[in-house]
Amino acid sequence: MSDPTAAPADPIPECPHCQKPMPLCICDSVTPIENRLSLLILQHPQEQDRALGTARLLAKHFEDATVRVGLSWPSLSKALGQPVENASHWGVLYLGSARAADLEAEAEIVALNRKGEVADNQRTRLGKLEGVVLLDGTWSQAKALWWRNPWMLKCQRVILNPAHPSRYGRLRKEPRKDGLSTIEAAASILAGLERRPDIAETLHASFERMLTRYREVQAELPELAPKPAAKDRRRGVRRRKRA
Repeated sequence: MSDPTAAPADPIPECPHCQKPMPLCICDSVTPIENRLSLLILQHPQEQDRALGTARLLAKHFEDATVRVGLSWPSLSKALGQPVENASHWGVLYLGSARAADLEAEAEIVALNRKGEVADNQRTRLGKLEGVVLLDGTWSQAKALWWRNPWMLKCQRVILNPAHPSRYGRLRKEPRKDGLSTIEAAASILAGLERRPDIAETLHASFERMLTRYREVQAELPELAPKPAAKDRRRGVRRRKRA
């Protein structure tokens, strides 16, 4: 029987950067990356998965990365916190039903037109991009962000055609085979558009370290890193994809 007079355990502190409990934090091993393309991560306010979320870990890698938590913003400029001359020069990872396999697209990054079809002049469309918008949260949360921010219709829609499934594996079940975590989606799109495989290598290495740390903590502090429920939540960055 527990002692009712015992003092409550001290709360476990959080990292001010990734906002994970300190036993799960890997920020001290993050390698900075210089990026040409700006990165904007819009996180649904109900995204609460501090243990397995990747949005803030992703942002810590880049000086030119912004995380915004909320449901809607009147424009890309307001969401980013600085003026944007042409929203069409920003890509958004598209939430619709279009899949690269269904479209018989072979490239890893595919630009779509307003009809959800493979757009003409792929190289030109993708080459003019100045930044990328990612939506972070569960499938339904990411869709809510998409529909509540009509300015995204001005952005260039892109989908990904990953060669491998998400590294989450059994830790988090994705609703689609092409579903990726936020950090994995960023790795694919930034490395591809900037033609820098080192970006993908660095981000994937951080993600692997995060997952390894999670599994290690499961044995010692299961309340911080619980094992997945039998029925996994549907989440991640969607194709669109999440944090």
